[in-house]
Amino acid sequence: MSEQTSAGSSGADFDLSQFYQVFFEEAAENLANMETLLLELDVQAPDDEELNAIFRCAHSIKGGAATFGFQDVADLTHVMETLLDRLRRHELALTAGMVDVLLESGDALNGLLDRHRGVTDTVLDASELVASIRAHADGLASVEAAPAASIAAVAAPAPLKPAGAAAPARTIVAKATPAERVLDVVVGPLDDPALADQLAELFNEIPGLGRIAAADSGKPDAQNKRQFVVHTTSTDDDLLDLFTFHVSRELVAIRVAGAAPAEPVSSTGIEGFGLFADLEPAVQPVAKAAEAVAPTAPAAPVVPRAAKPERADKPDKSSAVDTTTLRVSVEKVDQLINLVGELVITQAMLAQNGRNLDPIAHQQLMGNLVDLERNTRLLQESVMAIRMIPMAVVFNRFPRMLRDLAAKLGKQVELHTVGEATELDKGMIEKITDPLTHLVRNALDHGIELPQARAAQGKSEAGTITLSAQHKGGSIAIEVRDDGKGLARQKILDKAREKGMAVHDAMTDHEVFQLIFEPGFSTAEQVTEVSGRGVGMDVVRRNILSLGGTVELDSADGYGTRVTVRLPLTLAIMDGMSVAVGDEIYILPLASVIESIKLDQQQIRSVAGANRVIEVRKEFLPVVELDEVFRVPRFEARSESAIMIVVEAEGARVALLVDELVGQHQVVVKNLEANYRKVPGVSGATILGDGRVALILDVGHMVRRARH
Repeated sequence: MSEQTSAGSSGADFDLSQFYQVFFEEAAENLANMETLLLELDVQAPDDEELNAIFRCAHSIKGGAATFGFQDVADLTHVMETLLDRLRRHELALTAGMVDVLLESGDALNGLLDRHRGVTDTVLDASELVASIRAHADGLASVEAAPAASIAAVAAPAPLKPAGAAAPARTIVAKATPAERVLDVVVGPLDDPALADQLAELFNEIPGLGRIAAADSGKPDAQNKRQFVVHTTSTDDDLLDLFTFHVSRELVAIRVAGAAPAEPVSSTGIEGFGLFADLEPAVQPVAKAAEAVAPTAPAAPVVPRAAKPERADKPDKSSAVDTTTLRVSVEKVDQLINLVGELVITQAMLAQNGRNLDPIAHQQLMGNLVDLERNTRLLQESVMAIRMIPMAVVFNRFPRMLRDLAAKLGKQVELHTVGEATELDKGMIEKITDPLTHLVRNALDHGIELPQARAAQGKSEAGTITLSAQHKGGSIAIEVRDDGKGLARQKILDKAREKGMAVHDAMTDHEVFQLIFEPGFSTAEQVTEVSGRGVGMDVVRRNILSLGGTVELDSADGYGTRVTVRLPLTLAIMDGMSVAVGDEIYILPLASVIESIKLDQQQIRSVAGANRVIEVRKEFLPVVELDEVFRVPRFEARSESAIMIVVEAEGARVALLVDELVGQHQVVVKNLEANYRKVPGVSGATILGDGRVALILDVGHMVRRARH
């Protein structure tokens, strides 16, 4: 094993770099889990399960980093382990300062991993951060330096500065050679007792690890357990990582020779780095901080708490991905989706040609075409489901952001999330993250009041921000709600008049609130690093509209604000309605279609000369004639009688005048702007069954056109 690892390190026979990407992905997952768990910790009464889970995250990252020779990552996670180990053993009492320094360590690890991935060239010096962690682990850090608060105020971050030529990237800690220990190791129960002998052989293969000898004459006891005596300078963690090459971790118990038997290591104990727990580390992590510094006065003893009962409804957030899952690159999934899209187009062409055949003479062929259509749709839905990601991926980044921002603004806030399991296409997830981040920051900055102001109004000092997601038809609705001060109608109108906007007092609340989406509009009294420049909400709306979505805003002065974002579930394939205008075929997103009405031209009324409206259920809707929008010649016979399609977008409805309803089917969305150019009123294109290109209409553009 040692020879193979050495070869891997040199790149001669076994190249470990082929596993780098898997390590970086799993390390990112562990860091995300660790941050979530740290933010959920109750500083006054931390949960033992959560402390163990945080420890496992750090230990997994350290094991992988040591395997691949990322020494700076291994050093930092090792000192984190020291602090976390003392916390989970109740040798130290948790403080807000410890949570802060561990969160800062997660940020530093992200920076170090980014450098190893080649994302950045910046070299970070984490020596001051390491010293801070050691001070906390040794009980030397001042508790007053980071007072606990209901919002878990963030302490000043430890400097992470680029290392210049004179300063090394990290501090090398001189340490004494650790003393040799004598340990009793019990392995089992084993289905195959010969596995224990393989452990001994593996131990002896590694130079400098120590000596191992059987303590049971080489025979298992009545419970099929084997016992060994080990002389070594290695830590228990390193030995466990080695022994799990052949047996499960819960089957290995290690104790100091002559000590009372300890409980076996459970499956909730230390876990190695998933895929690489079996490999020998290419570099050894630094020894514990206690071995590098002079002995200090012992910390005040901490009275162990009674273990909390296990909760069946609380999943282990640090557990590894189920072994039934398979990690596949996004490029392969995108290629598969593109191929399925082409298959859908080919199937539509075959179905189009099949309509011209005699169903009696070609009965078997027609049946096969029906089967092909059904199977193609099922395949398409299955492939699209591969790219679907739960909204928890987006929601999980906001607790840390709100924690830091609340501390900066002097506010208190609680975050509630609903519908984290609601799934959205990966491409949409990536594009919606920034708009949602701005909406959440706005809710805290503009919406939530200071604790004193909330108390004066009879509210709780801590505000509440709620993030929710749910499926509605063929789209997803994401809401950002707060119970803050809401939007002041008169203040918005006054600000609009200052900017020379055409506003009047008779405007509805909905029309007034829409003004905050105008470029450069802001009601903030002063510009801060958080907001006030008026460059946020207009960008939010523009980005959401570019995704084929809508954004709606509702507010009540003194009670809070709600922003609702509606998005299609995917950008690749959509349900559409085909309509004919003259000889042209257009596609309307089915999620935007409300109803269709057959009417005569006499039902259309003219208003103020040029504008035309139609009354639908006592509501007058603007009429948009697609033949005029796209300059399509219409037949005289069709101009006398037409079909009206009522569509909705951005909270308003319009009636589109078309000649014929062709049908309803799924279409593969092609980017028109990338293949041609941007066309007003068109969001994309698709290929019809007869090979023609049909334009997909931008319903939001039609609504805005009718308004102006």
